[in-house]
Amino acid sequence: MALMKSISGIRGTIGGAPGDNLTPVDIVKFTAAYATILGKGKKVIVGRDGRMSGEMVRSLVVNTLLGMGLHVIDLGLSTTPTVEMAVKFEGADGGIILTASHNPKQWNALKLLNEKGEFISAELGQQMLQIADKEAFDFAGVDELGTYSADDTLLQTHIDAILVHPLVDKKIIAEKNFNVVIDAINSSGAVAVPALLEALGVKNYTVLHAEMHGNFAHNPEPLAENLVDLCTEVVKQKADLGIAVDPDVDRLCFVSDDGSLFGEEYTLVAVADYVLSKQKGNTVSNLSSTRALKDVTEKHGGEYFASAVGEVNVVKMMKEVNAVIGGEGNGGIIDPQLHYGRDALIGIALFLTHLAQSNKTTAALRKSYPDYFMSKQKIDLPKETDVKALLVKVKDQYAAQPVNTVDGVKIEFDKSWVHLRSSNTEPIIRVYSEASTTERADALANDVMNTIKSLM
Repeated sequence: MALMKSISGIRGTIGGAPGDNLTPVDIVKFTAAYATILGKGKKVIVGRDGRMSGEMVRSLVVNTLLGMGLHVIDLGLSTTPTVEMAVKFEGADGGIILTASHNPKQWNALKLLNEKGEFISAELGQQMLQIADKEAFDFAGVDELGTYSADDTLLQTHIDAILVHPLVDKKIIAEKNFNVVIDAINSSGAVAVPALLEALGVKNYTVLHAEMHGNFAHNPEPLAENLVDLCTEVVKQKADLGIAVDPDVDRLCFVSDDGSLFGEEYTLVAVADYVLSKQKGNTVSNLSSTRALKDVTEKHGGEYFASAVGEVNVVKMMKEVNAVIGGEGNGGIIDPQLHYGRDALIGIALFLTHLAQSNKTTAALRKSYPDYFMSKQKIDLPKETDVKALLVKVKDQYAAQPVNTVDGVKIEFDKSWVHLRSSNTEPIIRVYSEASTTERADALANDVMNTIKSLM
């Protein structure tokens, strides 16, 4: 059905023909190409989420690495942030996370890390793709085969690092005796989130979709239409909040005590509000994330910066501007005091500390933030369209407004914006807009879309 090769990893659907899907042939080829970049004798961390194909993919990846002469530490069922941190804990030279994140069950992916536990650079990614395309790899002889060890302790090491984080207050969280409902979406969150809550002193919790078979109970992307069960159960249990994570536990969103969605975009807003109240500094999110983060940052005397879309771009800008907190509007929290990667577990710990210290309900906390509403649309284009030239015309058309061209074209209006990005995989322009009401966001997007059509 699909195989997507990018600079940060390989993603595709399981089964079918090599080169068109993520087949065993493709898994071996791209793993060998990544191993070639690292070199024989290097140490690699491997971990997977709970997908149905996870064990098959893990076996192929691990044995290819051994065949290339690398030394593997296998975390087994784990989370993306745990693998990222394990690279640093173990002094490894890289890591591979086997997860297709929020994609449905038929997908899987190889996400590739450097020696810092961060996604590899564009340059290394391009080099890896070229090696794979040419099959320019050299397997190890029998005396040079790699070694294998399994380690299931590193999730606890990850949690221990969160417990000693200076802004995580385990004592006040435990005192609040929160009642929590978790949607674990039949994957790693069923182990990781309860383990974290127990460590924080939260004893009263319920786990939905706790069986880790990877046959997801619903589409795993934490959007409103997929969280109906969680919202219903929060009200039924009279819980203080609901927690939803994606299959590899790097994205996070909350449900308020009244059963309403806290809002995936507002995960980062709330956590940033708390962090900035304790530690002055700058923030970063991508260009398609809510303006509310800018408002909260400026309220605390900091400066907000917008990066191109993609975690690697957010991390790069966070380092450049020395941001104290950052992430993406899809519920991805990046706390540099812990590590430069999206991490739902540190997000949960910081949010619960914030909620406990605020003495507010989750719904009341959400109401304390400015309300913005997003519209996400797209324009279908004829295949021969020169999208870059079209976007230049759009930029010129709105020259009177502040325009950002770091990633596509983002046009700023008074307390609202429209972000236009071309797709790498299909002839469309994605149109994201945000305003003070859904109707205004839709109207703003439609105005810009009509302008684009007139310029075509």
